[in-house]
Formats: sequence, structure tokens, C-alpha cells
Amino acid sequence: MSVPGVTPVSSRNRSPRPPVPHAAVGVGVIVLGEEGLLLGRHRRGTLELPGGTVEAGESLERTAVRELAEETGLVARTEDVRLLGTLVDHVEDVVRVTVGAVVTAWHGRPATQPDERVGDWAWYPLDRLPDGLFVCSAQILTAWRPDLAIDHTPAHFTPYA
Repeated sequence: MSVPGVTPVSSRNRSPRPPVPHAAVGVGVIVLGEEGLLLGRHRRGTLELPGGTVEAGESLERTAVRELAEETGLVARTEDVRLLGTLVDHVEDVVRVTVGAVVTAWHGRPATQPDERVGDWAWYPLDRLPDGLFVCSAQILTAWRPDLAIDHTPAHFTPYA
């Protein structure tokens, strides 16, 4: 951003090489309807919220909307996404940063999408959630609703205002 009459201070990278990747950034989307919470089955067996990796230049809200459409076929607007906060944990040497989001309005019916790793979408009442939740989904759900009895590895949660 430039300010008239002010010479900007420059910035530069430390090196011409990109940094060694050591973090993964993703968004998990809570969709709560009249029938309950939307969860899908990953091809590796876990049940999880819709969501996925943030793409370069993409806002977190846009990631939530895009991943929701790609995985479930549901259509939402970025204005209908409320970000909950950031969860930070790690798996081996990778820092995992997951942002929880709640979609407050959408249209369509969830359905398995071609070439997606998660499908078989179903609604689950909050008082009868299934076993086998993906840890990131479990962390998001308990950050959103601490009263939910879900066991998972800890993560540091920083809520957004």
C-alpha cells in the first residue's frame, strides 16, 4: 500500500530459495442442519467435516465455500461463513494449522462427488455422534461446542473475536 508523499520501506526474502515446507493449513466446515451435523467418510475410514487445504491467495472463508462445494455439492456464500478460530497441533515434524468455520446458510443436498476422498455424507444428531472422527474434525467440534463428549489429541485453540 502506498501513501502519497511517503517513500515505502522495502522488503525482501532471506534467500532466493523457498522455505522448507513444515506446516499444513486447512479449514474444517461445520454444517448443522435440522437433521444434525454433516459428516462424510474418508476413503481411509475416518468420519469428518467437509474441508481441506487453503490454496495460495485464497481467504479462509473462500476455502470453506470451495471445499464445501467440491466435497458435498452444497453451495454457500462467503458471507455465510463464520470463522471460529485457529487450532494448532502437530503430526511428526509437520505443524498442522486448522481453522474451524461454521456455514450458517447453504442450498442443495449433500452427495458424494466424483474424485473426492470424502463421501457418503450423512447427518448425525449432536447427541449421537459416531466413533472414528478424524482428529482435526474432533478438535474443531469441541472448540465450537466444548460440551460435546469427543475424545481427541489436544490442540491449541485461539478463538476469533
